[in-house]
Amino acid sequence: MFVLIWLTLFVSVKGSIADTGASAWGQQLCVGRYCVTLSERELTAEAGLCVVIPCSFTTADEFTPKHTIWYKCEASQKFCTDADIIFHSNKNTDKKAQAGFEGRVSRLEPDVSQKNCSIIINDLKESDSGSYQLRVTGELNGQQDAFSFIPRVNVSVKGLSQKPTVMIPTLTEGQQATLTCTAPGLCSGSVPEITWTWRGAGGTESYITGNSTDFKTENLTDVTQRHISTLTFNPSAEHHDTSVTCNISFTGGESTEKTLAVNVNHKKEITISGVTTVKEGDVLNLTCSVESFPPSMIVWSKLGSDTNLHSYSGSARLVIENVKPEHSGQHICAVTYMNNTLKKDVNITVIYNRTAQIIGNTTVKKGDVLNLTCNVDSFPPSLIVWSKLSSNTKLQNDTGSATLVVHNVTSEHSGQYICTVKHLDTTLKSSADVTVTWHTKIQNGSGCVLQSEGLTCVCISEGFPLPTIKWPLLNQHTEYSVITTVLNHTVNSTVSVTVKNHGNSTVQCVSNNGNGEERENLLINNNLSKKDEESSGLRWRFLEIIIAFLIGAVLSSGVCFLAKKCYRTEMTSSGHLNDTFVMLTCPDDPLIYDGQALQNNQTLNSNRGTNEVKYASIDFSLLKTHSSRKAARTRESTKTEYAEIKKVIKKEQEDDDGEEGKMLEGEMKHCEPEKKEEEDEPVYSTVNDIIDDI
Repeated sequence: MFVLIWLTLFVSVKGSIADTGASAWGQQLCVGRYCVTLSERELTAEAGLCVVIPCSFTTADEFTPKHTIWYKCEASQKFCTDADIIFHSNKNTDKKAQAGFEGRVSRLEPDVSQKNCSIIINDLKESDSGSYQLRVTGELNGQQDAFSFIPRVNVSVKGLSQKPTVMIPTLTEGQQATLTCTAPGLCSGSVPEITWTWRGAGGTESYITGNSTDFKTENLTDVTQRHISTLTFNPSAEHHDTSVTCNISFTGGESTEKTLAVNVNHKKEITISGVTTVKEGDVLNLTCSVESFPPSMIVWSKLGSDTNLHSYSGSARLVIENVKPEHSGQHICAVTYMNNTLKKDVNITVIYNRTAQIIGNTTVKKGDVLNLTCNVDSFPPSLIVWSKLSSNTKLQNDTGSATLVVHNVTSEHSGQYICTVKHLDTTLKSSADVTVTWHTKIQNGSGCVLQSEGLTCVCISEGFPLPTIKWPLLNQHTEYSVITTVLNHTVNSTVSVTVKNHGNSTVQCVSNNGNGEERENLLINNNLSKKDEESSGLRWRFLEIIIAFLIGAVLSSGVCFLAKKCYRTEMTSSGHLNDTFVMLTCPDDPLIYDGQALQNNQTLNSNRGTNEVKYASIDFSLLKTHSSRKAARTRESTKTEYAEIKKVIKKEQEDDDGEEGKMLEGEMKHCEPEKKEEEDEPVYSTVNDIIDDI
């Protein structure tokens, strides 16, 4: 049983070293077969309280312990003497303990056979500081014997610094309250004296009528106690701003005390003053006050906002300079008193009208939903009207918010949308520019024609933003030309490539406008097979055709040269463009390009150099389109046509503004030969026209 008591005490003492000075067990120290286990070699305690010296020992098997003796002597002495005894477990011995330690020292375990030599010293004095040594007496092989353990414990006792613990609950007028004072330490030994003292302003003492005090000691174990004093009274407003002191006096003259202020709480009604309706830009000034004691904590806040002002003086002002629309709404004055919160609210109205805010994506893809919201903070609520420039699309809402929703948008929905806000006598407008984008798409009409050693392909693509057309075919060729025309959201790209052997049946066109990419393989319409069949049966006429071709070429060149000379003179004199492309055709030349003026962003690229004159020769004589053309090809008048493309450098005008859409012009002129009675061959303007006649 006592072992359990000792363990409880040791744990409690160990848990509050400041109270007792005890510490954990140390290492075992031995001399032969006699060993002692002490706490740390240095212990610290405070006067008026107690100290526990934990101790255990072991001896030789043939030694039987009977009693334990504790000494206190100078550290310089190797062994303490009988005059230094402070505790002897044998009450019948004539070796008495020092007078100053009588009744203050006791062992925690009375059964020596348990080999527990721990002791507790109560009512400590500063003079108790010193070196403590253990001696064990008993029998060795039937003979009286004793053994003094050399290891010692040094105890240092300092003046009392701990304060009592005073608990004062919240004091409210008219409600009975109890104050509690607990003495420091758990093993002081003697019961201390606890007194209460009240002091008012200026240090004068005051007495509380009807107060009562009570003192009690709680026994935690046989050797530990908690000493408590309580004071019960009915507080009133007159007790406010006084102080109460709890004084603890221990045996030996040591004392400690703690003083706390006493406040008594009371409160009256909450009042709010000030004008609650203001115009935008004015000053809002509200005051929330409450007569209370102690002063209540007042917090101003706006419902749904963090606007607040704290005050402990019993009065809180809410001042807002240059009031804005967001200051409208319910404002709350919260008063915290005696752990309770009381609230009073007031509604603030701000007359205002703000600029409309348009929320939503103004760039949408074709087929998606256009969703624009126009919000307006105003009081009273404004009337909002949505409209589209040059359109009657409208949506009205008088709640301060209007949403315009258009499903499955198309390019026609692009444009400017206007949000009109009508507030009292004013009207304000905000606008948003909506752009509808769509994926690039390669249109019908794209295709390729392989004629002799010339491959001509056309790719037509539509999209917004405007797509870019690329030809992977050009990566394998060094001689080619590209013509690009733009009309609205459509790009037409025509590529001409000189090929000798082209084994593929398709040519890929790649279109990309940032929203997506589309690739399409264009079928090649090959006209070489029919030509080869005819040429195999007409080899005997080859020489005759060559002679006719040379004659026709000489005549055509002369006529074309004269026409070109005239036209260059005319264009040079006009000089309204920097660069002009001229297409001259000889008699009966079929046109492979219709000469339409290139729009927007036109380019003509060639990596064959920068020669001033470019030639493209395309032989249409072997195309078999109908019976009349077959008859025409059998005649000896078979010709080879030439188309001359010449880039004429114009003198730049000083006042030329570079008007968009007129950077390049393509013009076509025909040399007029003598008309023959034979049937004329058709003139081709696009690849599609060629394909249609094949």
